[in-house]
Amino acid sequence: MPWFDYLPDLWAGLLTTLKFTISGFVGSIVLGLVVALMRVSRVALIRAVASIYTEIFKNLPLITEIYIIYFGLASIGIRFGIFAAATLSFALFYGAYVSEVFRGGLQGVPPGQREASLALGMTPRSVTRHIIVPQALRLALPGAGTMMVDLLKGTALLVTIGGAELMTQGAIITSTTFRALEVYLVIGLIYFSLCYPLSRGVVRLERRLDSGAPLTPSRRRHLKLVDEAMRRRVPRTGDVPA
Repeated sequence: MPWFDYLPDLWAGLLTTLKFTISGFVGSIVLGLVVALMRVSRVALIRAVASIYTEIFKNLPLITEIYIIYFGLASIGIRFGIFAAATLSFALFYGAYVSEVFRGGLQGVPPGQREASLALGMTPRSVTRHIIVPQALRLALPGAGTMMVDLLKGTALLVTIGGAELMTQGAIITSTTFRALEVYLVIGLIYFSLCYPLSRGVVRLERRLDSGAPLTPSRRRHLKLVDEAMRRRVPRTGDVPA
């Protein structure tokens, strides 16, 4: 196999795969968070709409959604480009799963924190924005990371609409060389080299969250300064040593 001749095509397919992954993941995160907030709303109608959306898109194959959005809607005059159709399909499909992850995170925040914040005079919207959602996002990070790995693998389905991603490039190379086994083994190796480090990173992140370690560099620096200040603290007169 003259692989060096096909390196530009594989590189272009890799970049396109990453582009689809990032756009679909961002869309699913935004949609999932909105739906999760709807699922815990006090308004029954809002909860019902969010529940119906979640159940529909959790029980449809992703390939079906891609076909409906790209081919089906075009038959009634609503046409999307490949990038828009792929992003919308991934956002709708994975948004349903991510919403469940976020809902679990929202429910994982102790209810006493909301009650205490309201007792301190905070508005319900401010409590949700500054107290509940940040903690829920932290709890939901590992699950959302797992969805990102699955989404990355799901981009291979775009070969059915000519998405120009890795699998499509593999199909084009196969049709030229007739070396299907070698080509698809290489494509599989590329997917593995992308997904395995990402999945291990998700496991490591989950362990850090379980241990209570700070995630951001600024937060780590802040805690380090506080710890150093506490170590340098000079006992006041009258302090009883431990």
